[in-house]
Amino acid sequence: QVQLVESGGGLVQAGGSLRLSCAASGRPFSSYAMGWFRQAPGKEREFVAAISGGGSITNYADSVKGRATISRDNAKNTVYLQMNSLKPEDTAVYYCAADQRYGRPAGHPSMYDYWGQGTQVTVSL
Repeated sequence: QVQLVESGGGLVQAGGSLRLSCAASGRPFSSYAMGWFRQAPGKEREFVAAISGGGSITNYADSVKGRATISRDNAKNTVYLQMNSLKPEDTAVYYCAADQRYGRPAGHPSMYDYWGQGTQVTVSL
């Protein structure tokens, strides 16, 4: 079993930056790929970014490419999502997820086995 706890969300003005963190407990952290997803009210959960277990392979949604950076510190069992140049349309609950089956930084929620409770990000004009 893996427990995931997100933090770092909040209210930020458009153009600002935010760094989200996701702390994991459970089996060796480096053994699973990690992803970030988000869900806005009335919308489906959508992929944001993902990273392989070792951190060498990353994957980004087109909507955040160039503005987001996913990284991980396996010694701290933590994955990060740095978001820059934030826009109002980035407003959503952000979730981190862990994949222990495929080991690839996949972009579909069905590829992930464990989810955190989410952290709210609100971007104002």
